Amino acid sequence: MSSPDREAFHVYDTTLRDGAQQEGLSLTVADKLAIARHLDGLGVGFIEGGWPGANPKDTAFFARAKADLDLRHAQLAAFGATRRAGVAAADDPLVAALRDSGAGVVTLVAKSHDRHVELALRTTLEENLAMVRDTVAHLRAEGQRVFLDAEHFFDGYRANRDYALEVLRTAFEAGAEVAALCDTNGGMLPAWVADVVHDVVTSTGGRVGIHCHNDTGCAVANSLAAVDAGATHVQGTVNGYGERTGNADLIAVVANLELKLERPVLPPGLLREATRIAHAVAEVTNVPPSSRQPYVGTSAFAHKAGLHASAIKVDPDLYQHMDPLGVGNDMRLLVSDMAGRASIELKGRELGFDLSGDDPDTRALVTRVTERVKVLEARGHTFEAADASFELLLAEEVEGRRPSYFEVESWRVITETRPDGEAVSEATVKLVADGVRYVVTGEGNGPVNALDQALRTAIGQAYPAVAEFELIDYKVRILDQGHGTDAITRVLIETSDGASSWVTVGVGANLVEASWGALVDGLTFGLRRHGL
Repeated sequence: MSSPDREAFHVYDTTLRDGAQQEGLSLTVADKLAIARHLDGLGVGFIEGGWPGANPKDTAFFARAKADLDLRHAQLAAFGATRRAGVAAADDPLVAALRDSGAGVVTLVAKSHDRHVELALRTTLEENLAMVRDTVAHLRAEGQRVFLDAEHFFDGYRANRDYALEVLRTAFEAGAEVAALCDTNGGMLPAWVADVVHDVVTSTGGRVGIHCHNDTGCAVANSLAAVDAGATHVQGTVNGYGERTGNADLIAVVANLELKLERPVLPPGLLREATRIAHAVAEVTNVPPSSRQPYVGTSAFAHKAGLHASAIKVDPDLYQHMDPLGVGNDMRLLVSDMAGRASIELKGRELGFDLSGDDPDTRALVTRVTERVKVLEARGHTFEAADASFELLLAEEVEGRRPSYFEVESWRVITETRPDGEAVSEATVKLVADGVRYVVTGEGNGPVNALDQALRTAIGQAYPAVAEFELIDYKVRILDQGHGTDAITRVLIETSDGASSWVTVGVGANLVEASWGALVDGLTFGLRRHGL
């Protein structure tokens, strides 16, 4: 794949501005700086940092960016509006904030729908054109590149094509490099977008961009249709962040352009960073990444059915549309009650166990593992998301005994309410580790936390490496809800040693019993991983 011409096609990210409008998403200035560095690592051409002058946080971001951001691939863009009606662009304080932001690019939002001009701006169609013309010309005279976001363009085009096009022509004549057509309400479909973009490119002769929202579930498809019709500037957000149903997922758009349409738009090799960056940005935003996200989701190349696994064993491409390494992802084999022999063999190979032999002992081992998985899943276990528990099960069958670093004599937990109303849990664990008997009591803000404290304190005296382990995620699911408080409970626990993490599963008649099983597996797996 050849190197892209960075000016011939623009990849424009608006995660820090439009993406930040997502419900429940709130970014600090430090968050925005961290995300900008990740976006630069992906190789996008432009990073829209926010609206300086209108938002104090965004003003602070641009001030900090001057000293703290050293971008290798991207240019910062400041977002703002055209001047107010009846005020010269040079005298408008919000235009001044754009001028003084330090950003080399300014993206101006302008009304292109005649009813929005008259009802929202409360001005005339002629004055709106003057606002576009004056603001673009002023910023160009100040040495900044100017892009135009034509708000509600597709709806405006349908209502009054001539006026919508006149807004674009006015911007181009004043010096705007790009006019991005915004599907602000997100109601368009690909064929409609393609028709409009083709007409705009033909009628104006200017450079056209696309900015899609996902209200019809078509934001990525609409963006690709626009590019196919002549757009050479595409806007979107990482992970599809944005208000309502979100914006076009920029990574999916770029991956489709590069991998399906063989159109290089990022610096060579950087698309392989996509999965890492998508997840890193999710950590900063504190919005859990979607496992089913195209290309970069943890389930994007996950295979569960035994039929799929049998085919993948012969050729991975039979049930995958691409090599996941192209976006920095990986193929995963899920072990479940749907697993066949091929699933177990492939999962074993992934975990370092060779189960592919045709000798009777190996075939019998695979059969035992397959049957155990099905029996355990029928009782409520799940190994799809609990690779660590499955590896312990597999090791038990292969090595003849379950990995064990301690023998538990007993455990108990009590919760009491004190006179001040505070509820405190206390757990006592008795176990033998490395030939020494330990009796340890731990306190916590709940029974599971107390058990965790007591268990790791006891084991840590024999195996100091446990001090590095930290419980980072905890999920509970009630399996047979019709039984009420007598229902079976499943717990998934994710543990980290600072360098990697692993998930274990526990099932029991109550929350505490299920949690205990997952805790024990988590510490056992961690010690095994550390070679103890």
